[in-house]
Amino acid sequence: MKRYAWILLAMTGLSLALIGCGKNSQVDTSKLVSSFKSSAPAVQSDVDKVVSDVKAGNYNGAMNDLKNLSRQAKLTPEQQQAIQDTMAAIQKQLAGAASQAAGQLQKSLPK
Repeated sequence: MKRYAWILLAMTGLSLALIGCGKNSQVDTSKLVSSFKSSAPAVQSDVDKVVSDVKAGNYNGAMNDLKNLSRQAKLTPEQQQAIQDTMAAIQKQLAGAASQAAGQLQKSLPK
């Protein structure tokens, strides 16, 4: 039973590492950055924070920042679309990582 607990603990740790690893990030933020090039410095700072959160693998923080950014009153349609596309890419990345982690965890369980 102890062996089973150690295997489960190791796989859980590995799964969390895979989910949080920013190096495996496939979220493209270039459209977001380019659509906010001519924005006010405060708004550009918010976009920079989103980009750094994505690169660090902090998808929860990036999603919160994107939601706050989407509440800005004067967004162009291009900016709104860039926010939606980035949010969708983050959700896709999270779903893929969760699916991969679940598959690895399932493989590690005794039959």
